[in-house]
Amino acid sequence: MKQYFIDLGSSTIKVYEYTDGLKLLEEHSIYFKNDFSSENGISEENKKSLLEYFSELKKKYKLVYENTNIFVTGIFRNLSEEKRLEMKRLFNDKFDLHFNIISHGIENYYLAKALENDYNDKKVLIINMGGKTTELVTFEGTRVTKSMNLNIGVADLLNNFAHVNDEYSKDTVEDMASFIDEKIKDVILDKDYDAAIFTGGEERFELLTNFNLVPNTLFNDNVHKYMVSLDDYVSGTEKVFYDISMNELYELMPGNPKWMDGARSGAIIPLVLFRKANIKWIIPSDLNLINGVINDK
Repeated sequence: MKQYFIDLGSSTIKVYEYTDGLKLLEEHSIYFKNDFSSENGISEENKKSLLEYFSELKKKYKLVYENTNIFVTGIFRNLSEEKRLEMKRLFNDKFDLHFNIISHGIENYYLAKALENDYNDKKVLIINMGGKTTELVTFEGTRVTKSMNLNIGVADLLNNFAHVNDEYSKDTVEDMASFIDEKIKDVILDKDYDAAIFTGGEERFELLTNFNLVPNTLFNDNVHKYMVSLDDYVSGTEKVFYDISMNELYELMPGNPKWMDGARSGAIIPLVLFRKANIKWIIPSDLNLINGVINDK
């Protein structure tokens, strides 16, 4: 039976179909962090947008309880128990679907499953960043040896740098990196990684914006074809900040242009982590927790 898997995060909803393989059908951005509070939940405007979008999805793909799996992360973990129950009842009553809020630990587990691989005996840092949180997983060979959760995400930058999404950013890469560096000054990372994998649509983004990607010579998993040096990652990020306009970024992703609102800010937390961990090579990845759900079957 055809199955649907939905990744519902702090700002982006991704809809996948699974039959013989996993296929991304569509994605849609709603900024749930705006006017959010634990006690009041997401704003009425965002709730309306969420319900309208799921009404469209249910009709378009004939979603029912038996064929639909929703994994909710990010800011929704901060809901009070009352608001969690309210959202579960709402999805149950309106759509006959389960609003499944998963813990950080479960998200880390699925992230590790998504990227479970023989990395040619390399030590690899996995970075999975969302609107409000960032997950770090260390692979050594084929084993997960460490995991860490940071309560910081793209929203922290968007809320503190008002000009990053001007047509050309008036906020600088280094000012934003200094802000994050101070926020995570107590985070200690190993310095002997062979590479970092940056997940969540990064390969697509770096291809769209013409980062200086080169063939991945560190390992061969038939998925991650490219890598970029730290210097070229910085150069590519600076190009996105100062040389590519927001309108041009939107045009690169016509199906969900709002995703690009987090593109500039989304480069900064990984950049700081790359520097803290002395990373020389970055491997962009489009894998996320849904790939892990499938690999865990």
